[in-house]
Amino acid sequence: MSLPAWPDDAAPYRRTPEFTEASVPKGLLRAHATRPGTWARLHVLEGGLVFRDLVDGAELLLGPGIHPLIHPERLHEVAAAGPVRFFIEFCARPGDFAAPA
Repeated sequence: MSLPAWPDDAAPYRRTPEFTEASVPKGLLRAHATRPGTWARLHVLEGGLVFRDLVDGAELLLGPGIHPLIHPERLHEVAAAGPVRFFIEFCARPGDFAAPA
């Protein structure tokens, strides 16, 4: 993937609950994207998660300590690679997006 680097001023504003292979929302398993101005970072805590960038076709097997950067409005999907526990952290740059309260 040749994408711009994570912006230095992007700050977290929300995170999901932890998901497992049994509780991952169906919407994450098919093509979806973050909204304009929203960056995201996947945090795998245990196990493995497949991350697919649907724009360039890149596929990464994620484990603990590997955090792909999800750029605003970029189509992607995930799939469990066996037992997994993970969450998603949403970030925004000042002035790019008004984070919901």
